[in-house]
Amino acid sequence: MVSPPQDSGSGSSGGSGAQQPDSSYRSPGLRGITTTSLFRAVNPELFIRPNKAVMAMGLLSLTLCVGYIGYLHAIRESDQTLYEAVDSDGERYMRRKTSRWD
Repeated sequence: MVSPPQDSGSGSSGGSGAQQPDSSYRSPGLRGITTTSLFRAVNPELFIRPNKAVMAMGLLSLTLCVGYIGYLHAIRESDQTLYEAVDSDGERYMRRKTSRWD
């Protein structure tokens, strides 16, 4: 008696033990590609299953980075509002920048 072929998607394992995955099968997403450990360390959110702790750490680090960039921008902008001027007598003094458009 010949037994009918088993469907691989049925989930039932015959008496032959665990089934071998097809050699052409690749796991979906970025977990299946070959990467360096530096890339995985810099981009852990691509390789870790989503959970609230990882999302909270990402949100916190993003918030701190944006805040620090805003802080640096505010400092640079305040430094540009004053400049050192020299009058006709050779004296140096600080003067506010003014625009011709104001």
